[in-house]
Amino acid sequence: MASLLDIVLYPDDVLKTRCTPVDTVDDEVRELIDSMVETMYAAPGIGLAAPQVNDTRRVTVIDVSSREEGADSELITLVNPEIVHREGKIVWEEGCLSIPGVYDKVTRAQKVVVQALDRDGSPFELEADDLLAVCLQHEIDHLDGVLMLDHFSHLKRKMALKRYKKHLEALEEARRKEAEKANDAPSS
Repeated sequence: MASLLDIVLYPDDVLKTRCTPVDTVDDEVRELIDSMVETMYAAPGIGLAAPQVNDTRRVTVIDVSSREEGADSELITLVNPEIVHREGKIVWEEGCLSIPGVYDKVTRAQKVVVQALDRDGSPFELEADDLLAVCLQHEIDHLDGVLMLDHFSHLKRKMALKRYKKHLEALEEARRKEAEKANDAPSS
């Protein structure tokens, strides 16, 4: 049964862990996939890798489609994904569910070819460009223990982490105010 999972935040060590390949795509792996999909859509995000939900298996889910009413989902499930070809260069502004509040430009391959297993354990190959290629590289980086911050220069990383700290402080302040408001509410 799929359920929302907690998203791990930077600097948790699991985000720097190289994930282990999945031996068999079984019901347990499919349950992880379903929960990751639910969590990704709820976040909302366009990609989610297993270490972001504290699991060290090589599993990621992606959907770069429009979330507008009536739009078709383009959900892609990848188990043990590997990039087998890269081509060209593209600069894209990226964000990360594990580093909320940080958005910056990252240089990636403009086109990639990825080999993986689907949710049934069947092998497939996917050729992608532009946003989907960027998202695939971002999520596969997660499976290798690499964060978008690792693509930044020292100065750019320092500034991004400053923004991240301010974002977390603002979230904490909002939570504190909500808790105070709930405590001050009259009982019925």
